[in-house]
Amino acid sequence: MLRRGFSEGADRDILDVIKRMAITAEYREPQIKNHLERIRGYCFILARGMELSSQEVEIIANASILHDIGKVGLPERVAFKTDKLGAYEIELSKQHTVIGAEIMRGSTSVYLRAGEYVALTHHERWDGSGYPRGMTKEDIPLSGRIVAIADVFDALTTRRSYKNEIPIEDAMRLIRDAGGQLFDPKVVAVFLDNFDEISHIRQNYT
Repeated sequence: MLRRGFSEGADRDILDVIKRMAITAEYREPQIKNHLERIRGYCFILARGMELSSQEVEIIANASILHDIGKVGLPERVAFKTDKLGAYEIELSKQHTVIGAEIMRGSTSVYLRAGEYVALTHHERWDGSGYPRGMTKEDIPLSGRIVAIADVFDALTTRRSYKNEIPIEDAMRLIRDAGGQLFDPKVVAVFLDNFDEISHIRQNYT
């Protein structure tokens, strides 16, 4: 069902290019293809649960895999560092949001236009504590609010060179508790209501 929703009515060549762009940006990350499939799947479920049109759901789900494309503009010592970043490196890494938006700005593709907003705003937070602009609440585009939850959930439940993953139930509780603070409470409610389906995606793309 998920894959039919993803490809239905879409230009397959454009979507193939988008996927390969996203893979290129994070090529040195282990299991990058599975990571992108999970992000796309989570965002499909969340966008659908927000009662968007089927076209809007498809656009957000496909644009979501471009969230970190701005990493291509970061120095390798930052983008591919295998341990924790220092304070200066953290500030430098935040620029991937702006770089990603600049890469896609001015495109005529609906997917890349959506990707511009996703790249720029997926680290913004409901309470204004995010970056790069410190946007709050519904000033953050819905696509950014959706990808924010998908990205954090995937980061929590995935092993990285500098951290271990946590159980998906613990990650779910962290997302739940951050509703109304870090994340849009309405999107969090959809996440919780569809957690079985989200868990299924996590298990299928490990």
